[in-house]
Amino acid sequence: MPILERAFTELINQNRGIIYKVIRLYVANEEDERDLFQEILFQAWKSYPRFDGRSKFSTWLYRVGLNTVLTFKRRPVLVVPHENLASLNISQAKTSTDESEALYIAIRGLPEIDRMIITLHLDGYENEEIADITGLTKNNTAVKLHRIKDALIKKLKAE
Repeated sequence: MPILERAFTELINQNRGIIYKVIRLYVANEEDERDLFQEILFQAWKSYPRFDGRSKFSTWLYRVGLNTVLTFKRRPVLVVPHENLASLNISQAKTSTDESEALYIAIRGLPEIDRMIITLHLDGYENEEIADITGLTKNNTAVKLHRIKDALIKKLKAE
């Protein structure tokens, strides 16, 4: 196996959880999950020679994954459309599954940029890294993050 391919494979294996997290927030069924996983790997491989190491590989992979998900246009990928979130009974979701599933449902109902920001935050990225990935300023990221947290708390406490 060539050195470039071996390095890429090792980095993907170390960071594949990032891909699964991104996909889980944006895709509704297994077929789309498989297709999107393959597409993210393809886009990452295609872009890998341009990875310059200015950011961590995980940060770069997150950006590739999110960009790929957001351009995935074969069919609608939102599980819970934002406008239907008010009719979703989050408290029922908590009793029928676990609390983390209720959080995923609430996050899926957020606008795309908010979903991206909160997912990165929950994965431990600092505001500066989130700003680099999303293209927002650090201050705007902090403000949006505060508002997103408030909105999620309200959704999870509703009903």
